[in-house]
Amino acid sequence: MTDAPELSVIVPFYNEEESIAAMHAAIVKAIEPLAIPFEMVFVDDGSKDRTLEVATGIARGDERVRVVKFRRNYGQTPAMAAGIEQARGRVLVTMDGDLQNDPQDIEHFLAKINEGHDIVVGWRFNRQDKLISRKIPSKIANWLIGKVTGVPIKDNGCSLKAYRGKLIKAIPLYSEMHRFIPAMASIAGPRIAEIKVRHHARQFGASKYGLSRIYKVLLDLMVIKTVASFTARPLIWFSMIATPLMLLGSFALGYALWSWATTDAGISLPIAGTGVLLVTSAFILVCGGVLGELIYRAGDVRDQDFSRLTGTVWSNHRNV
Repeated sequence: MTDAPELSVIVPFYNEEESIAAMHAAIVKAIEPLAIPFEMVFVDDGSKDRTLEVATGIARGDERVRVVKFRRNYGQTPAMAAGIEQARGRVLVTMDGDLQNDPQDIEHFLAKINEGHDIVVGWRFNRQDKLISRKIPSKIANWLIGKVTGVPIKDNGCSLKAYRGKLIKAIPLYSEMHRFIPAMASIAGPRIAEIKVRHHARQFGASKYGLSRIYKVLLDLMVIKTVASFTARPLIWFSMIATPLMLLGSFALGYALWSWATTDAGISLPIAGTGVLLVTSAFILVCGGVLGELIYRAGDVRDQDFSRLTGTVWSNHRNV
């Protein structure tokens, strides 16, 4: 395959030796009738069964399949990130490898992308999962993510999504960040659509994910909120944090000086020291905000200069 394909389908696998051949066949059946050049990027996330062996066997018989191998299990987000990095398509589609996502829905995602959207998110409106351990936590998480990030997505956890390649390659992914891609991308102002997708019950094996991921999701949500809020106006946000520290520190210093001037007890070192520490912390925060503003403004100027020189800010010159 010398020319870049129109579509890349990225599928991470972890101990899915029974599913991978059926997934390959389903993707081929769904996309071949569309008559577009495509590739499949299968990522083996350190599987302990025959998943890698089956994947490489499929790749030998189908030149459209490329296999990425991890030495150990890193998790779903790093696996997706590796697949995205290796993908060459103009449009990238990610999906799970357990046959619960239906490749027949890819056609509808491509249609939405061609309408002008940058990200298309799947919504498992008739989800075939356990109520207590999967559905209820998912509904709570989706509501919380929408409230915190301001990007109301009904099903952030659905792996079946489509992206413009040049957009998704510019978004850093780690931890459990794959579910926050729409929120992370919102800084760049993308056009986001959400469509209903089919969802099937798991045919083989057991789910690799459960309630143990909740604390990671909550921590990542805090990171996303911080990044999304502080990016454009860091000085304002840092000043807001510094203000109560400055007020408390000034009060403590004022009280210590007043007590020293009006009594014979001398200056209270603990109170004065606390005041100095708080005021110094507030000053450091403000300086951090100023530094953030300089970095942000310098990035804007650099991007504008690059745009004038090349005609585009977003470009991808990497060949995999």
